[in-house]
Amino acid sequence: MYLLGYDIGSSSVKASLVNAETGKCVASAFYPKTEAPIIAVRQGWAEQDPQMWWDNLKLATHAVLVESGADARDIKAIGISYQMHGLVCVDKEQRVLRPAIIWCDSRAVSYGQRAFETLGKDMCLGHLLNSPGNFTASKLAWVKESEPDIYAKIYKIMLPGDYIAMRLSGEICTTVSGLSEGMFWDFRENRVARFLMDYYGFDESLIADIRPTFAEQGRVSAIASRELGLPEGVPITYRAGDQPNNALSLNVFNPGEIASTAGTSGVVYGVNGSVNYDPKSRVNTFAHVNHTAGQTRLGVLLCINGTGILNSWIKRNVAPEGIFYNDMNSLAAQAPIGSAGVSILPFGNGAERVLEDRETGCSIHGVNFNVHDRRHLIRAAQEGIVFSFKYGIDVMEGMGISVKKIHAGHANMFLSPIFRQTLAGVTGATIELYDTDGSVGAAKGAGIGAGIYRDHNEAFATLEKLEVIETVEADRQAYADAYGRWKSYLEKAI
Repeated sequence: MYLLGYDIGSSSVKASLVNAETGKCVASAFYPKTEAPIIAVRQGWAEQDPQMWWDNLKLATHAVLVESGADARDIKAIGISYQMHGLVCVDKEQRVLRPAIIWCDSRAVSYGQRAFETLGKDMCLGHLLNSPGNFTASKLAWVKESEPDIYAKIYKIMLPGDYIAMRLSGEICTTVSGLSEGMFWDFRENRVARFLMDYYGFDESLIADIRPTFAEQGRVSAIASRELGLPEGVPITYRAGDQPNNALSLNVFNPGEIASTAGTSGVVYGVNGSVNYDPKSRVNTFAHVNHTAGQTRLGVLLCINGTGILNSWIKRNVAPEGIFYNDMNSLAAQAPIGSAGVSILPFGNGAERVLEDRETGCSIHGVNFNVHDRRHLIRAAQEGIVFSFKYGIDVMEGMGISVKKIHAGHANMFLSPIFRQTLAGVTGATIELYDTDGSVGAAKGAGIGAGIYRDHNEAFATLEKLEVIETVEADRQAYADAYGRWKSYLEKAI
């Protein structure tokens, strides 16, 4: 018995086939093999053709079936993870009306800002838990104003995961978690956010039918069956945005539990058990995968744009030529905690929401030409990334999230001992590293939704813990001093 999980990213589409009994992934594949193209007609725009996602999904599905040798008739449920905040518009015949406006497109910033100012901070934060910002609702407002002919043809709007579910089943539906990430959900009224819909002039009929995150959301249609080589009638029983799904993949479901990633950009995602928000909207709050009207489970999302991209910049421009990342880590370990007074602010990858959308740039502070060398700069870069996480975690703790344990995949910056030890040292949290990914998580989510697993504890009972990093108490003050110095430079910069 197998579970099939899809992860619809902006770079690629990944499929994983999981043995439901053992919990082990038996095959994975992703397409395209080079990074998927993003259409940028103008500066700040980012679009993709949804058909491309479907074409790559077909290739990935075929590959995992061939690699595993599994009988497709033994696949019992399908789960979907997807890039968040995108906008897909279809007509009554389910034809896509324009390329999808994806998460990194910034054309709608001014629309969200005007809505925030007009509707008021208390209204937006009190009901949406966020500023309308550059999220899906604001992107739809841009289409309404800039492309009225296309807007007039829209039957339903969807997120990327909703589109994939439609192609699989022929049914159009969404989830509360999905609506919340698009700014379409009113947490105070527990319904579609009519006040924002009215402000933008949207008819509520544009919103797809709402289904639970863990429940049947359609079945593989005859058309999709022929295209994919999957049996007709396999149920789709789970879908979630990539960050809530990453938390699910790491078995993060309950208040106080934290999931983190640290690739090009970095994320800290904490679960809150009460409806709350940051008054400065420096973090985003969405319905977590297990949020219901009777059980508050909100995902509080901190995103740091300047994460692994700083480390790779250091590799190209500071480290010796031809060096590998593990060699950089060895060099960094030769410098003391705090990098002997060098501090790096890692914010060189655009405006940071945690800094209230300021674009401060990356900067280096405290260099003494007679004391410091590349070892200190390499370590200071990693410490600066961690300190930016700590800065955001302080905001999350102010919202009532107590950070005691951080779950992360054994990948990217979490491969660095310096990075892991600094994060444990400055937060006081225990770091647990696991072997998992988004498509495997989506498959196990499907198992929960299909009732194959009783609950998430059973679904993730076989999740492999690779390493645990504890705080070294003797080093706590050194990390605290280094963070205090770093924070003083940041406060001067903003």
